[in-house]
Amino acid sequence: MKALVTGATGFIGGNLVRELLKQGYRVRALVRRESNRRNVEGLALEVAIGDLRDRASLEAALEGCDVLFHVAAAYTFWSPEPASIYETNVKGTENILLAARNKGIKKIIYTSTESTIGTVNGCPGNEAVPTSLDRLPGHYKRSKYLAEKLAMQMCQEGLPLVVVNPTMPIGPWDVKPTPTGRVIVDFLSGRMPACVNTGLNVVAVEDVARGHILALEKGQTGERYILGNRNLTLREIFAILERTTGVRAPRFDIPLWLASGAAYIDGFVSGKVLRRPPRVPLEAVRAACKFRHFDCSKAVRELGFSPTPVEEAFDRAVRWFRQNGYVS
Repeated sequence: MKALVTGATGFIGGNLVRELLKQGYRVRALVRRESNRRNVEGLALEVAIGDLRDRASLEAALEGCDVLFHVAAAYTFWSPEPASIYETNVKGTENILLAARNKGIKKIIYTSTESTIGTVNGCPGNEAVPTSLDRLPGHYKRSKYLAEKLAMQMCQEGLPLVVVNPTMPIGPWDVKPTPTGRVIVDFLSGRMPACVNTGLNVVAVEDVARGHILALEKGQTGERYILGNRNLTLREIFAILERTTGVRAPRFDIPLWLASGAAYIDGFVSGKVLRRPPRVPLEAVRAACKFRHFDCSKAVRELGFSPTPVEEAFDRAVRWFRQNGYVS
């Protein structure tokens, strides 16, 4: 089959196109004219120039394709123009899904996020647990919530769509890097003096890529699947990184109220005065106020998802960042 992949120049998308090619799929990547194409250079795929804001370019990119992986998103915890996040993540999703419906695409995999899944009484969340817009901090999480709602509504109207919800992917080809990759880079660079008490679910990005293809091949229309692996505290993540790298993990804990204060100050100085991304985004600190642990057994049970050890994923991520000049 021939697949169109949006977001192919990004972290998950770049790993997904490699896995698709490895498994014998024909791949066309939707790429903005001004995008950095480092993640797709040298790969045996087609490139279609287009933009999620331009539906005509999306229909042209979908011509002759059988399936769609809509991975593209503005993944950021800060933007000088928050409206642009919604334009990409919500309106862009509507545009690509309408184009896919018009072109008769056989199946669509929409990449959402674990943020659209709730938790109950501190227990790990699963696909059946809802959340609400007022519980989500920041424009990225809210925009993805609205985009997933839109996608599921179009699915109820007949669009053959499956949702995947990756947790915290780590690994190679994180060229930006993403906020999760930035945690690793800052750790390696000695810019993590203290640790906050929070929890995350970690998964290898290569496993997320394979999970997308499993969702295409085995996922049920209208269902969503958490693509995750191991629940860890941030302190446990730093301990794994210390064992992997030899870099000493931070020995001090910082209370969230103090981290929030630092984020407010950094947000004002960096974001308002200097007009550059803050090193400590307030949205990230607000997200850290809740443990984001998940039960990932549905994807294992229904898709045959089989994630690899997270220690190996951290090792691959560290080696990639070091080899590509992100740390000295």
